[in-house]
Amino acid sequence: MTFTPRADLVPNTAAYENIPLVKATGFREYDARWLFGPEINLLGIQALGLGLGTYIQDLGHSKIVVGHDFRSYSLSIKQALTLGLIEAGCEVFDIGLALSPTAYFAQFHLDVPCVAMVTASHNENGWTGVKMGAQKPLTFGPDEMGALKDIVLGGKFKPKAGGKLTRVEGVTEAYIADAASRAKITRPLKVVCACGNGTAGAFAPEALARMGVEVIPMDTSLDYTFPRYNPNPEDHEMLVSMAEEVKKHGADLALGFDGDGDRCGVVDDEGEEIFADKIGLMLARDLAPLHKGATFIVDVKSTGLYATDPILEENGCTTIYWKTGHSYIKRKTAEVGALAGFEKSGHFFLAGELGRGYDDGLVAAAAVLMMLERNPGKKMSDLKKALPVAYTSLTMSPHAADEVKYDVVARIVKEYEDLFAAGGSILGRKIKDVITVNGVRVALEDGSWVLVRASSNKPEMVVVVESTQSADDMRALFREEVKPRLAKHPEVGAYNQEV
Repeated sequence: MTFTPRADLVPNTAAYENIPLVKATGFREYDARWLFGPEINLLGIQALGLGLGTYIQDLGHSKIVVGHDFRSYSLSIKQALTLGLIEAGCEVFDIGLALSPTAYFAQFHLDVPCVAMVTASHNENGWTGVKMGAQKPLTFGPDEMGALKDIVLGGKFKPKAGGKLTRVEGVTEAYIADAASRAKITRPLKVVCACGNGTAGAFAPEALARMGVEVIPMDTSLDYTFPRYNPNPEDHEMLVSMAEEVKKHGADLALGFDGDGDRCGVVDDEGEEIFADKIGLMLARDLAPLHKGATFIVDVKSTGLYATDPILEENGCTTIYWKTGHSYIKRKTAEVGALAGFEKSGHFFLAGELGRGYDDGLVAAAAVLMMLERNPGKKMSDLKKALPVAYTSLTMSPHAADEVKYDVVARIVKEYEDLFAAGGSILGRKIKDVITVNGVRVALEDGSWVLVRASSNKPEMVVVVESTQSADDMRALFREEVKPRLAKHPEVGAYNQEV
């Protein structure tokens, strides 16, 4: 039996039962994701484990934490991955059912340098994936993923004797206790805890209760069919349900967690969702007087208000706009010693005395609750209304195949660079800057901006627009500028939603 992966296998054949199937497109910029069955099989997962084990052994490591999220197939995938890691001579510490941040926490708790978390995050059922790291609190970026891809697809494995599996008990309790210790709430707060029937339901309600708030559970029972919607607090459907629950119970806020618990979404006391970049700005404004001169990292999808905020400026704080993606923001936060990193998708990276620098939805929730604790008498809606005004769209995701999406983005980047060089304008406003650190972010003279980039984990483009003028102008930026521009490229398909 050959163990060099192939990409041309199909289920229900003899070859599929004897040869690893691994599609190259599953190796993303900062993690790995495939449709389980048509894009990767269990032997392919085993090959991934052998390749990952080979890679970390080459880095001088042999110990690795593994965990899995709550999907019907995740345990089987973790076991196949573990088999490959053991074949590579690794000592595997299996912490069982986990959130991604639970696995990251376990690296510190168990003093194990590497991690492999089996999760498809908020992707629909059918997807699987692995988030990996070999230097806590960081996870793999493009260089590491490229090296791993080369090993796996090239069959460059180095089997080694001495592999071992250790099942570790108690990590869940230690993680919940650690997360809960980051907030001590004395004011009465009623909090909706929304988990979308995902893995966070086994962790978040207990952690929030220990922080000292009254918890109103919402879809906290684990059900891997996701009977209502995918657990994704950035999606409109989940946000609407959270808002309804806030109004129903007269809650102070709702906190929503995605499928693997590394993201947190917020709905305020008036039932209005607050995009994560605005939550990040609220947190930065709250933390700035306590940490004068702090640096904050935000992704290119985030509001432009960070750059002009008077409270951050008054306290000597600096904001750096960086590449979208949990690995990028996490790495940049560590690299520059930032106090926190914020990503519009809901990843929060709290460092220093606030956290360990990795993305953790429960630690983010603790920071939000402590912000309310430090502002007695103020509601979440009050803190939101204190922000300067900007009108930001939802993240729109037109389909584009993985094989072509980066080429399309490159063409869009060139178009905007040429328009900028020619002194061009958009809807009557001169282009002030074109940021190409991650796709293209086109800043206009009034502070409005548009963003087009490629999704790092799905066959999609990513489109965000923000206006400093009005909601109608925000919609016009999309409908009259970005959408027609993308429509000229036939590889771009239907949108998941529109403004």
